[in-house]
Amino acid sequence: MDITDQLRAFVATAQTGSFTAAAERLGISNRLTSKYVAELEERLGTRLLQRTTRRVGLTPAGERMLAEAPALLDGLDDLLSDVSEQSRGFSGSLRISAPVTFGEVYVAEMLARFATPHLDLTIDLQLSDAQTDLAAEGIDLAFRIGTLSDHSLRARKLCDIGMRVVASPDYLAHRERPERPEDLARHRCIHDTNHGPTRRWRFRNGGSVLDVPVPAQIMVNSARATCELALAGHGIAYGPDFVMAPEIAAGRLVSIFPPEILHDTALHAVYLDGPKLPRKLRALIEFAREDARKAFDPL
Repeated sequence: MDITDQLRAFVATAQTGSFTAAAERLGISNRLTSKYVAELEERLGTRLLQRTTRRVGLTPAGERMLAEAPALLDGLDDLLSDVSEQSRGFSGSLRISAPVTFGEVYVAEMLARFATPHLDLTIDLQLSDAQTDLAAEGIDLAFRIGTLSDHSLRARKLCDIGMRVVASPDYLAHRERPERPEDLARHRCIHDTNHGPTRRWRFRNGGSVLDVPVPAQIMVNSARATCELALAGHGIAYGPDFVMAPEIAAGRLVSIFPPEILHDTALHAVYLDGPKLPRKLRALIEFAREDARKAFDPL
């Protein structure tokens, strides 16, 4: 009989304290569970369990076995899964969360390219600018831009995303163009609250960070909306390069400050802490890291 079946029966029995509960966990009969454990004891030439009418306990040899066997079985399962996925491709599903605009502009298409070779893999992308509760909503991975606030999650930095301060040519034609970040105090500003509830925009000041308060008459939790408001001439907006750059290239917006004083913001992949990250999730993180660096930091 396969020793892995015997080990699984032993571990389930030792952890639950009964053959009946172990059989339910394993989806086999009580009699077969007991048989597997007996065969393992015979193979080893020693008792692993102390059987009583009420409960099953561990012998010293059983305690030693229980300390090592679960990790061995997990490692075997991981190995078999890895080999199977390498030959067949990833399967199952991945539930992903991303901010709305970033998800529409970049994440959706990136995930489609990742999934293309894996016909049995389903991607479920949830777009929200709220801080999603990964555990409550069953999220495997979330893409987050900016400072991370939940330190209970594990995080992998993927790249830096450049920020822009922009306005329409029409807006600047009727007002004095800001020369320094402090000059923003004399302008109408449009604040994306995804960068924080306080109306401050971040800049570089030599080797330090400069947080500049701005008179934000309009506040909205959308990078795309701040861009649209700037295009309509309602003020100066602060937003990520992936939203603003196409409008700058087309001449519809003007980038106000030089790149050396603009502060980048970090893109992270965050996920729940656990003993081992599934291989398909590890692969997605690596794919996203390489892809994002090419997309947002091509140099």
